Amino acid sequence: MLQNVDVGDLSISAYRTVAPDEIMEPLLEVAAGLRGARVLHLSATPYGGGVSELLRSVVPLYNDLGIDTTWKIISGKPPFFGVTKKLHNALQGATAPITTADRELYEDTSERNGAELAADPQFRDFDFVFVHDPQPSAVLSYVDHGSAYWIWRCHVDTSAPNPEAWNYLRGFVDRYDGSVFTMAQFVPPDLPGKRVDIIPPAIDPLSPKNMSLDDRTAHAVLNWIGIDPARPLITQVSRFDPWKDPLGVIEAFRLVRREVPGVQLALVGSMALDDPEAWDVYRKITDESSGDPDIHVFTNLTGVGNIEVNAFQRISSVMVQKSIREGFGLIVSEALWKGTPMVAGDAGGIPLQMADDAGGVLVDSVPECASALTELLTDRARAAALGAAGHERVRKHFLLPRLLLDELSLLSGLSKGIPAGELATAGDHRDPVCGMTTYAADPALVTEHNGQTFRFCSERCKRLFASIGVRNR
Repeated sequence: MLQNVDVGDLSISAYRTVAPDEIMEPLLEVAAGLRGARVLHLSATPYGGGVSELLRSVVPLYNDLGIDTTWKIISGKPPFFGVTKKLHNALQGATAPITTADRELYEDTSERNGAELAADPQFRDFDFVFVHDPQPSAVLSYVDHGSAYWIWRCHVDTSAPNPEAWNYLRGFVDRYDGSVFTMAQFVPPDLPGKRVDIIPPAIDPLSPKNMSLDDRTAHAVLNWIGIDPARPLITQVSRFDPWKDPLGVIEAFRLVRREVPGVQLALVGSMALDDPEAWDVYRKITDESSGDPDIHVFTNLTGVGNIEVNAFQRISSVMVQKSIREGFGLIVSEALWKGTPMVAGDAGGIPLQMADDAGGVLVDSVPECASALTELLTDRARAAALGAAGHERVRKHFLLPRLLLDELSLLSGLSKGIPAGELATAGDHRDPVCGMTTYAADPALVTEHNGQTFRFCSERCKRLFASIGVRNR
């Protein structure tokens, strides 16, 4: 049988101190209607990425809300995860072909995982099954669909996928009752809109990575691992992935150092079971930074975990996330939640988190990145103002209770026969452009169109709506 992932106990009541009441009240209401339902989350790894971090909080909170929830992970040999990484990259537009041998390995491993899942005595008791990302997406093809509602949760930017790879994966995705994407822009154009919902991810403000950490402790944690808290610090926290452009970050840092003497750079990455490519990127980073005492490289395998990341995000003068392609980049919300300004690539879900100039500066190149970093390192008043605005945007839109409300609304709708794509109808709690949940909207972010009222999460989305009209999904 597939391995269960152990999680702790969490209480939804603890989030009343940080999340807006306008989110908490409807969340408790929709959860009450699902009490007693059984949910399975199926993913590829229990640690080392945004999906696993989310599930480690989501699963115990589902259970606290009275929804019996289990998290299982698929298994596979290293070559299988090499194939799924290639497929993951292809969905983001990489051109490496998915070969016949790749498909055979992917399907054989998926069939074995499907057999192990079906052998679980509890399998037929599930009412809803979330399957996360490409790695386990084919499992449904090798089990009896049964009476459960199956939802494919895609965390990848599939706005411009490699056509061959997407056509192959879609053969598996079409079997699902619904699909969830991070942003409306990520939905491939040939996927039926009535089966698609838009749910941006969120951070857990009470997790070890995001919980309150006083400056004295944060300074001590970083000093312990060789960072001088008294010197200016730039940090990028991300997987060691070419799409995060860590070599570009090093290049930008060296430009910044000419203007800001004494500045340090920390590259903090996590090594995940399902990401063999990370080791190649790690070697390139260490080769490039070798002999430079101002560049520090850390991983979860060298003792840098959630508390250390928390300290980096609080103490850094500026955080950077120079993504070229990005699924969403929750690292941005994590940093902004701590009031730390961000310089980030204008990619994926990053602009949604930093809409209306909240939180920092969006960039498209190494010179732009270096210029923005230099500006925020030298203009501390502007940096502080951007960080404060970013914190407030995260509080309103990117905390875990909002994600729970969206997911449980999807499950409730499916159980009532409402297709996923009909949940976010005009005039409800969703921004019609980005799909973001809105509530108690600022009057300046409300507009009337054809007799209907629309609410927006930002001026950016309101302007897009005015230029393109209603987005039907």
